[in-house]
Amino acid sequence: MTSPFTHRQKVTSLKVQILHNPRCSKSRATLQVLEENGFEPEIILYQDAPPDMEQLTSILKKLNMQARQLMRKGQSEYKELGLDNENLSEAELIAAMIKTPILIERPIVLANGKASIGRPPESVLDIL
Repeated sequence: MTSPFTHRQKVTSLKVQILHNPRCSKSRATLQVLEENGFEPEIILYQDAPPDMEQLTSILKKLNMQARQLMRKGQSEYKELGLDNENLSEAELIAAMIKTPILIERPIVLANGKASIGRPPESVLDIL
């Protein structure tokens, strides 16, 4: 069976967004996978324009994740801001990611009312 993604046609009927960090190799690789499969995603530089509370809550729901699961715990800001405190609420963790967006795991691809983290990059094709 031939994959629908083997042809280099541009897909125009599907809105695809990527929360992208151009300095991140996984984010660059995920963007490349999308483009190689005919998608022209809307690129959201989330560190410059972070999602708001409603948007990030929606993304978490689509990922079926809790806020802490989406946080980059290896970032120095995670410890510096005391985010390893298990008593912090979901709302407090989301607020921390909005205020310090480098804490958000990347890249995140949004399409078809779904979301996927590009780790590995090819995994985002599952929602398209």
